[in-house]
Amino acid sequence: MALEFTDANFAELAEKSDKPVIIDLWAEWCGPCRMVGPIVEEIAKEYEGKAIVGKLDVDSNPITTGKFSVRNIPTILFMKNGEIVDKQVGAVPKSVLVGKLEKLLG
Repeated sequence: MALEFTDANFAELAEKSDKPVIIDLWAEWCGPCRMVGPIVEEIAKEYEGKAIVGKLDVDSNPITTGKFSVRNIPTILFMKNGEIVDKQVGAVPKSVLVGKLEKLLG
């Protein structure tokens, strides 16, 4: 299951991770976010132990949302060694997200 990222735990879970991290920035009212959500859950299960996969509700976590200048959702951030190395804005097929993650694992 995907982790729940918050302003309070973001540094600990994402920035200090020794594994690649994927964060789905979403909101309850966002239609495309509801399409991406189940894909993120699948990736979380499939890559358990290899990557940290989670979701961050932009409405409840304005500090992190602002820190990364997120203007459109869904936005998926890809992090490695505490740095954002890739980003995907908008709903995309699972294969696109998996491809970006595999590059980080490579």
